[in-house]
Amino acid sequence: MNKSNAKKIAEVITFDQLQVMFANAKNNVKDWHKISNVNHSLTIGTTWNILFTASTNPSIIKQKSALTNMIWEFGDYLPEELLPKKGTIKKAKVKVTHQEPKF
Repeated sequence: MNKSNAKKIAEVITFDQLQVMFANAKNNVKDWHKISNVNHSLTIGTTWNILFTASTNPSIIKQKSALTNMIWEFGDYLPEELLPKKGTIKKAKVKVTHQEPKF
């Protein structure tokens, strides 16, 4: 999950959906020693301890920065309806011309 998508999802996520995300992450994260996306001086395990504790308070939905960080770190485990749609980006074909530089 990237920060931009996390910000968008933070605008619409419910408390129940947030709890489902954390439950999915708890069951599916394989390596808790990986470096955190949110804070590169922490592991995902440490980030879990901080963010999960905060997520148990329903008023956390009002704090967009904390909510964004939760989704940024564990957003890959969101319920299917909240995950960003993966589309294909069509690149225009451009004919490239090259000439060697004349020194």
